[in-house]
Amino acid sequence: MLQSIRDRSTSWGAKIIIGAVVVTMALFGVESLVGLLGSDGEKVAEVNGEPITRQQLELEVQRAIRSGQVPPEQERQLRAQMLDTLITDRLLTQYAEEGGLHLSEAQLDQLIVSLPEFQDAEGRFDRELFRNRLASAGFTPLSFRQQLRVDMKRRQLQQGLAMSEFSLGSEQARLAALQRQTRTFRHYALVPSDLESPPAVSEGELRDYYEAHADDYQRPEQVRLAYVVLDRQRMAEDAEVDEAALREAWQAEAAEADRRVSHIMVTFGDERSRDEAVARLEAVKARLADGEAFADLAAEVSDDTSTSDAGGDLGVISRGFFGEAFEEAAFALSEGQVSDIVETDNGLHLVKVTELDRPPFEQARDRLARQVAMDRVGDAFNERAQRLIDESFAAEDLASVADSLDLELHESNWVSRDGAEGVLAEPGVMRQAFSPDVLEEGFNSEVIELDEDRRMVLRVLEHRQATTLPLEEVREQVAEAVEANKTRQALEARAEEMLAALRNGESLSLDWQRAEALSRQAGSDLAEPVVESAFRLPHPADGETVYGHAVDGQRVVLIALEQVTEGEPNAQIESFVARMAEQLRSQAAITGLLDHLREQAEINRP
Repeated sequence: MLQSIRDRSTSWGAKIIIGAVVVTMALFGVESLVGLLGSDGEKVAEVNGEPITRQQLELEVQRAIRSGQVPPEQERQLRAQMLDTLITDRLLTQYAEEGGLHLSEAQLDQLIVSLPEFQDAEGRFDRELFRNRLASAGFTPLSFRQQLRVDMKRRQLQQGLAMSEFSLGSEQARLAALQRQTRTFRHYALVPSDLESPPAVSEGELRDYYEAHADDYQRPEQVRLAYVVLDRQRMAEDAEVDEAALREAWQAEAAEADRRVSHIMVTFGDERSRDEAVARLEAVKARLADGEAFADLAAEVSDDTSTSDAGGDLGVISRGFFGEAFEEAAFALSEGQVSDIVETDNGLHLVKVTELDRPPFEQARDRLARQVAMDRVGDAFNERAQRLIDESFAAEDLASVADSLDLELHESNWVSRDGAEGVLAEPGVMRQAFSPDVLEEGFNSEVIELDEDRRMVLRVLEHRQATTLPLEEVREQVAEAVEANKTRQALEARAEEMLAALRNGESLSLDWQRAEALSRQAGSDLAEPVVESAFRLPHPADGETVYGHAVDGQRVVLIALEQVTEGEPNAQIESFVARMAEQLRSQAAITGLLDHLREQAEINRP
């Protein structure tokens, strides 16, 4: 299998990929939520028998939006891309786990506290910063820990594969020499207008080209669809929401809002009994009732020495930080309230909420308005969704369903299985369009659950099989292709004549342009094929010129290479080039592994 991977990493596809900019895989990439959810829910794909559910896909889409990677208005165009990402991540995770990669609990602990994202200005782990960063990314501490384990297994795999690639010292030296080399040359472009007349295209040439390139004129199997979409967000836009409802929703959020808490902890065991600990906290409660400050009592009484000097402050917490008993008490309190005695594994506590971490009402107004509106149309949406199921199943067409439910009836252009766009490109849609009941029997599709807020039903209006388009239908495109080929061939023939003359010492009256000491890295107005051809020519001997040419679209460019200069060594640039070479090799190895895994895997998209 390793040889298969290495073969792939040196394939033409891999060469194209490694020629692009290498993007370093970050620890907190778009894959960070894969695997957190269970297998419940509708499957949108299956990778080697493991399902990827719609809930997982929707969570991935929402996290991309929440992190700012994708504008909310592009949410519905995102799903196919995110599904591909989930499949890739699942393949890597399966491979890593089959290979027995493992992280201990201690390794995870050390990794979390050492991540700079969670450290304060002095380089110490900061619980509040940890909480804030996780909350902004949509994690609880437990879910983050679970996903970090999966991410690190994939990272171990990628790093191990990358480190198996290396360059010899001689290769690096040769690469550095090539990178600092500069070339001085002249160039002159032949264009179609340099030909005496455009090449004539005969009927026979048209037919010969069409027959030789028939695959270029294939039309895949296609359908034209009618469809309706029931959209809860659209329904919510028409819902009226009053000020009182917004205020009520804002207050209701307080029950689940993150909150800043302080505590007074009293331990029991060796030094005191549980009853003595309870009595100690009861006395604290009495003193609080008499008006003493919670912070002062924490400094005096609390056995938690890490917080007592700060008035018992634990910072801002989310659900999932502490045990169930502590959280139930903390999240049952309003701002300023103190709990009754709470028992946890490490002692007895009094908990005080000092601040609710939520935005001001005016800042939250628009979000609350959307949320309340969505809640208000929830029952109506569910009722219409059930009607959509019932009526579309029984109807002989889709227009009557649209009229009955007051939905817009859309009609598509011709689309293929792999050529749909917009809502038709979302998971499951084209599978329904080409299903036997819909395509062959002419029924309405099942109701397709696009996401939690949208339902779709479609119907095939027209269907046409895959075919090679007849010449008469594509004559114009074929004629353009033949003419372009003949023009390019004529220009190349003219270029060869001119180059032969130049090599024989003849002087041609050409308006040469000059490129002086051009390097591979330097920016240039010259087309890439011209620069590449200039750097492929052999070194000219002293006083001689080496000639060649480059094809750049409908231009053929003559090149007269005059001088090759080795350039001055630059340790910084050469070090960078060496690192980039290693990265490109590593990326090619990873790409080869992914290609191999995809080829070997059973990937089903229902």
